[in-house]
Formats: sequence, C-alpha cells, structure tokens
Amino acid sequence: MAKTITILGIESSCDDTAAAVVQLIDETKANILSTKIFGQEELHKKFGGVVPEIAARAHTEKLDYVIEDALEEAEFDLNSIDAIAVTAGPGLIGGVMSGVMYAKGLSIGSKKPLIGINHLAGHALTPRLTNQIEFPYLMLLISGGHCQFLIVHGPTQFTRIGASIDDAPGEAFDKVARLISLPQPGGPSIEALAKLGNSMRFNFPRPLIGRDGCNMSFSGLKTSVLRARDNLIEEQGGLYTVDQSDISASFQEAVSEILTKKTAVALEMYLAINPDSPTISVAGGVASNNLIRDNLKKLAMKCGVTFIAPPINLCTDNAAMIAWAGIEYYRLGVRDDMSLGARPRWPLDESAPALIGHGKKGRKA
Repeated sequence: MAKTITILGIESSCDDTAAAVVQLIDETKANILSTKIFGQEELHKKFGGVVPEIAARAHTEKLDYVIEDALEEAEFDLNSIDAIAVTAGPGLIGGVMSGVMYAKGLSIGSKKPLIGINHLAGHALTPRLTNQIEFPYLMLLISGGHCQFLIVHGPTQFTRIGASIDDAPGEAFDKVARLISLPQPGGPSIEALAKLGNSMRFNFPRPLIGRDGCNMSFSGLKTSVLRARDNLIEEQGGLYTVDQSDISASFQEAVSEILTKKTAVALEMYLAINPDSPTISVAGGVASNNLIRDNLKKLAMKCGVTFIAPPINLCTDNAAMIAWAGIEYYRLGVRDDMSLGARPRWPLDESAPALIGHGKKGRKA
C-alpha cells in the first residue's frame, strides 16, 4: 500500500492569507489537493502599499475561513492530516505571528505535529513540488523583499552565492510604479503597461553588471526613473500615458537584463561546483513576470541547462509551497513545539554575511 503524507500549510507573511493541503504519495507523487488565498489588495489600495497593522488584523479575521475552505475542498479534516506547517518568518511580524499562533492552536487541539517553515525555503523548494527535481540545483529567488542566488543542497541546506545589496527587484517595481502613478502592487501594473511601451526610449542604468560576482543592485534604477519623470514633467508640464508606458518598458528591460546577466555569472559559479546537476530554477513573485521568465529560459537553453519556472500561481505567495516544505521537513523528522516564534528576519544561509540595506525597505521587509 502506498505511503502517503498529507500536510496542511498556512501562509500569512505579507498581505495574502492562504491555506493549502498537499499530499505526497509513495515518496514520489505530489498532489496539491487544495489551495485557498484571501488577497488584501483592496484593503491597502488607498495607502499605496501594505500597512502592517491592517494586514495583521485581516489575517486574524480570515485564517478561519481559508483553512476551513482548504480542508473542505481537499476532503480532509484535522484528524486525517499528518502535520500542520506554518510560515514562521521572515515577513511582516504581525502577520507571521497571526499565522503561527493560529497554527499552534490547531496543533494543540488536534494533537498534530507543528512545523515552522522559512517562507523563503517554501519558495526555494517549490521546483520539487512541481517538477520533482533532485538536489542540488541553482535557485534565483526574486520577490518583493528578497533577491538572491542560492545553491539548494537539501530542504534545510542553502548556500547563498549572490544577492541584491540594496533593494529587492519587487520593491523596485513597487517604488517605480508609485513614482509614475500606477496602482499597487507595482509588478503587474508595470508589466501590463510595458507591453504598450518602447523599451529603448530610456537608457536606465544596469548597476554592477560589469563587476565580478553575482551580487546585484536595483536602488539606482529608482533614482534614474525619478530623474526621468521629473525631467518630463518640467519639459512638457505633465506625465502622459505614453511616458508611463515607455518608462515601464525601459525599467522592466533594465531589471530583466540585470537578472539575466547576473544569472549567467551565477550559473558559471554553480556549474564549476556541481557540473553533474545542470539545473536552474526561479521562484518568488517577480518570477511571474513573463519577460524575466522568457529571458532566463533563453539563457538556460543557450547554456545547455534545465530551466524550471513554477506556474505563476505558485511563484507568488501561496500556502501550497509551505505545505510542501512541511512535507520535506516532516520526512527529515523536523518538528516544532509551542516555543515556535515568529521571526521578522530569517536568512536561509545563516553563515553568509549580511548585505547592507538588503530587505529593509520593501513591502515585505
């Protein structure tokens, strides 16, 4: 008889309240039995970004419903799952605390094991949920609060070989969107408008492209966009739709080029260490950008390596990745007790030196 592991996952690290049930059958076949998300975009819209207090309150109000819906759709109850996995950081501390406290209550009431998950590990392990790839592999994790190249050796073993030294790309998308009066979140808004724009009109900088290593920088892009916007307003008395489109296209092109060129460097470094595992994957909310995905795929084909990009709904924050990470941890015997706490910062590679400015200002900081 096939051995199954079934995990309830809970995610509340930013502005999405999510729950999912994921099952592993006979050590090989992963099934997402349900995934539910309550998004908070409408709650934060008028503020131009995520308000932590509002987000935490909304998580507290909605966790009941998304968990109940996820279990009902999966046709499971708490008594029939194997464990409860919950994001314990990094993220907005109020939201993370809401999820952790709720998961503790469920664990006590159901007598099911509790497993605290690093949100970034959830993203980094997603390719194993979707494609069942083997360790090790190279991961480009790009999101609203983080940007790093990781060698994924195992469910709890990561080596960071490069990262953004300042803004994360998702943070840059949000800030640029605000500068040119586009709605939040900035990533989808800029991507949509960029389709109508001329990516050659503005020559925005590509910081650190000519330097060794695969560290990146995105803060200078924001400053350059601000300067271009102010010049346009001064010259023509306002900012028009064509200007917004061209700025969006030019900015998106610059971000994509930075990521693609630095990924080429990271691949070279990775393959020198792991020539027998030629796989690169991308994850995180910014990985849902089609231009970025397409350019990374072309690079992988050129280099002769396997490229994996999870479905877009599994790139952005979701609880299926948390449930899957829970399965990975469960198989290793990882369990937490009631001392599990919420962590606003939680690097995957704790031996790597801190990067100045990284992760301090984004909507997920």
